[in-house]
Parts: sequence; structure tokens; C-alpha cells
Amino acid sequence: MQVSVESTSNIERVLTVQVPAERIDTEVAARLQRLKNQVRLDGFRPGKVPLKVVKQRYGNSVYSEVLGEVMQSSFEEAVTQEQLKPAGAPSIEPISVQPGEALEYKATFEVYPEIELADMSDVQITRPVVEIESADVDKMIEKLREQRRNWEPVERAAAEGDQVVIDFTGYIDGEAFEGGQGQDMPVVLGEGQMIPGFEEQLLGVKAGDEKSIEVTFPEDYHAEKLAGKAARFEIKVKAVNEARLPEIDDEFCKQFGVEEGGIERLREEIKANMERELNQAIKGKLKQQAMDALLEKHDVEVPKSLVKEEINRLKQQAAQSSGQQDLSAMPDEIFEDEAKRRVSLGLIVGQVIKDHDLKLDQDRVEAALDELASSYEDSEQVKQYYRSNRDQMSMLEAMVLEEQVVDWVVSQAQVSEDKQSFDDLMNPKSNEG
Repeated sequence: MQVSVESTSNIERVLTVQVPAERIDTEVAARLQRLKNQVRLDGFRPGKVPLKVVKQRYGNSVYSEVLGEVMQSSFEEAVTQEQLKPAGAPSIEPISVQPGEALEYKATFEVYPEIELADMSDVQITRPVVEIESADVDKMIEKLREQRRNWEPVERAAAEGDQVVIDFTGYIDGEAFEGGQGQDMPVVLGEGQMIPGFEEQLLGVKAGDEKSIEVTFPEDYHAEKLAGKAARFEIKVKAVNEARLPEIDDEFCKQFGVEEGGIERLREEIKANMERELNQAIKGKLKQQAMDALLEKHDVEVPKSLVKEEINRLKQQAAQSSGQQDLSAMPDEIFEDEAKRRVSLGLIVGQVIKDHDLKLDQDRVEAALDELASSYEDSEQVKQYYRSNRDQMSMLEAMVLEEQVVDWVVSQAQVSEDKQSFDDLMNPKSNEG
């Protein structure tokens, strides 16, 4: 077999492969001989069909079948011989495929790019430093109380934080619009569940009031036909309710599985959960910075076939999260940038693992499994599920190995510490402005 290689770009290769006719002819003859003993044709006893007749009847189809298989096997042999790593299936262009002659074809494909790791010593990484204070636990307990609040009717005017129960009808250009009606709709003033300007105009209303308000839908509103439109809402106030928070007592603690130890035990468990969340958040911040740095330092030409595969995966994920069965018809361009980023990072991370001989740390895998299972009531059952499910365990191991790559980047970089509060780290958007 003769093979020649042409580099048409940094990652595209064209193989010209020539396979001796004997290799194909020998296989075709062997298959026709086997067919001779198997086929049944009118006028001939089983196994007695002349080879010439079998060849006339089946020769072309057998030749095509063998040709396809030889192309595939010879391509695999050729890339192994030339020490090439295809990043996807080749595009085959036959040159000569005539029976009795040597098979010759061109195979065009992309290879994995060669990546030379850059010096990471000038990378700046900020490590959040956070201590969970008693006040942070207090704030979390207040959030838990709010989640279990009860609403009681009041006769006074509605204030921020109250729940107003309303019927409403919306109008645009004097006509009621689809989706603009509601009955017995509870609205908590100040929570921002309605469009801007709606809740503010309900401050001061009382049960039984009727009010007309005017608002404008945001330009980026999810319903395009309403985006940017001015609207009038006719509102009838059914009730004004005030929040009643539960007392922090043994009954409150039992709602969170704390049967003994009361509020002190509850505070301990809340703090332990907050520490787990904090640990994950810090890991996430470091990972984001490390991955951004790897991308910035390495300009990787990514194979189109790998990007296409990643686009398909992103479409599947989007379909699952949106509850739709198929998003394959959506334009690839929507997912292309994210797909390129993921493929690039995967190639760079793989190079780091290879060049620095990073081995999966089994102790860290066990620690990660312990941490994951600790948030469940039956942690041992969760661990057993992961250990008996190879796919799930592989995902956990990949996450740990990625964390080891992040650790390597951090070890190479210039790291500074940034002292923050728990709330600032966990809820940055709510604390902006």
C-alpha cells in the first residue's frame, strides 16, 4: 500500500492512498466462492451454482462492498502508518476504483492541533477569602423564615413587602391583549415579579380599591409582540395581606429535620451547608479565572468536526432544559461560540494533563463523593449509586481531574487574596449598585 500526505492547513491533511488490486481481487474472489455454496437459483441444485453465474449475478455488489470496507480499513492503516490523529471522519474522493486495477483515493480530514503550553507565570488570579460570620447565619435563618411565611389580611393600605391579591385586565391601544388578564393574582410588592412600574403603583391601595395604572413593557420582554409597548391595566384589589413569619422554636427546627438540639443544632447545620456552598463558589471563581487564562494564553485552531459535535451536544442540552424534544433545526450559529470555547478548553486542558503527567487523585475523588453525598439524607446510598454507575463516576472523576488542572494553573500564576463577605460572594448581582 502506498501513502502520501499533504498538509493543506495547520490542521487539515490530504492522504492519497493506493491499494494493490490483488488485495481487493482476492477478497472478492473469496466472497464469491462462499456465495457459490450458499445461493439458491432456479435451475441449479443448492451448492452447485457455477461460479461464473454467481459472478454475473453478484459480482458488482460484492466488489462495491469490498471496496467500501477496504477504503475504511486502508484509511485506518494509513493514518497509523503516518502517525496522524484524525479529529473526525474523512471526506473520501475516489480516483481509481475500476475492477482489476489498483484502488486509489484521496481522504481529506482534520487532525488534532499541536498545542505548545504557554508560560502562565504572569497570569493574575484573585482568590476570594470569606469567613462565615454569625450574622451570615442569622441572615440565612431569616431567609428560611421568609420561605415559610404566612399571609394574614389587613385593613390598612398596602406597603412594600405586603401581598396584594388582584384581578386585572391589560389594554394596548384601547384593546385587551392576549395574556393580559389575571384573577386572584398574588403580588408581593417589592419582589419585582411584575414588569417595572407595576408594583410601585400598587403601594397604598386597600382591599376593594379599583385602580388604573400605565406601564411600558421592557424592550427585551420575552413576548416580542409586547416588547416596548405602552399598556394600561385596570385593577381590582381583592385583598391586602401582611407577612407573618414563624417563630424560631423547636417546631421551626423540626421543619428542617432537626429533631433534637433546637436552634443551636439548626445553626450548626445551616453553617455546614453554607460552608459547602462557599467552598463550591470559591472553586467556581478560581476555575473561571484559570480557564479564561488558558484560553487567553493559547490560540487554538479547532477542528470543525469537533465544533459540530459540540454544537449538537449543546442543542441536546438546550432541548432537555427547555422541555422540547428536538432543537436540531435551530441555527448552529447560536451555539457556535460556546462550542468553540468548550472544544478549545478541552484540547488545552488535555495538553496540560499530558505534558505535566497529571494523574487522577483518588483521594480527591472520594472527598468529592463525600461532599456531594453529604447534602442527602441517606449519603451512603448516594455513594453506592455513584460507585455502581460507571457513567456518573466518570463524570465525577473528570470534574476532579479538571480541578487538578485548575490547581496547576493557580500554582503557576500570581495569586492575590480578596476578602469578601459571604453575601457579596454568593449574591454579587443583588449587591451591585
